[in-house]
Amino acid sequence: MDLHRPVDPNKTYEELTSEEKLRYDHQKLHEMHKGHESMHTTMVMILIVTLVVAQLIVMEWKKRHYRSYAFFTMVAMWSIPVLMSVKNQWWRFITIWSIFTMLTAVVIRKSTNRPMSVTTPRLVYKWFYLIYKVSCFLGVVGYILMMLTFLGVNLLFGQKPQQWMDVALMLLFYGLYFGVLGRDVAEYCTDKMAASIGYYTQEGMPTRQLDSNVCAVCGNQLLVNVNEEGVLENTYKLTCGHVFHEFCIRGWCIVGKKQTCPYCKEKVDLKRMFTNPWDRPHILYGQLLDWIRWLVAWQPLILFLAQGINWLFGLE
Repeated sequence: MDLHRPVDPNKTYEELTSEEKLRYDHQKLHEMHKGHESMHTTMVMILIVTLVVAQLIVMEWKKRHYRSYAFFTMVAMWSIPVLMSVKNQWWRFITIWSIFTMLTAVVIRKSTNRPMSVTTPRLVYKWFYLIYKVSCFLGVVGYILMMLTFLGVNLLFGQKPQQWMDVALMLLFYGLYFGVLGRDVAEYCTDKMAASIGYYTQEGMPTRQLDSNVCAVCGNQLLVNVNEEGVLENTYKLTCGHVFHEFCIRGWCIVGKKQTCPYCKEKVDLKRMFTNPWDRPHILYGQLLDWIRWLVAWQPLILFLAQGINWLFGLE
């Protein structure tokens, strides 16, 4: 399609075909911005400088005040997409987001209740681990569907590429978004539960002495006697010598984004913990989600800031 081919001036906009409307809009856009090359260069420079400076500020904030950074990021992740969806009337996302929010709110409330039930840590980790696995599944399916579309497999089923690509992008977005949000909320709940149990603190020494038969993540006994109430599960011993329920320490590291011992804060060797090749993709996927957080939570704010700077300088 030649976008520069003139449109019949005798026709009204309503009489134009879809192709002619596209050419007309394209030409009008060029006329509007004609002679503004220097202004556009300035706007691009403002955007680049804003991106670089904002990145440095965010990194420094994360390093110096991680808790406030994490909380603000979680709020931004939770609110920005739904506000954009309300504006654009994307009701499917709003519905799924509302269901996720209501269920997660129940889990958050349980994790912050005092006194906390002994079953709460496992409930929290089960919920967020489920979210994590579902998000991983959706992301993988979306990626595979996208690759199949690039290879033209959709033609074998008589489907248009746009249809398959729309579904692939939707699955990728849902998987990555709720994966990131779930990990952020899980980290918040993990800190609250750990502080309540007393074997973990952000700084300083724990407020309780850890018994050799107690899991510092959930506060329950590792080994349960006959006819005694408790959790029967495999255990895992870290290099520091502390032992935990295998499910708890996996939830602590994968879901709660912690890479230190829940008691002594010695760094956890994730490669040693996840010797099964099928488990290692969880680590890589978690790192991918951390990168996606920047795009979803911070990128819109930085672009909005750049737009504000342009407005202050009278650039449009």
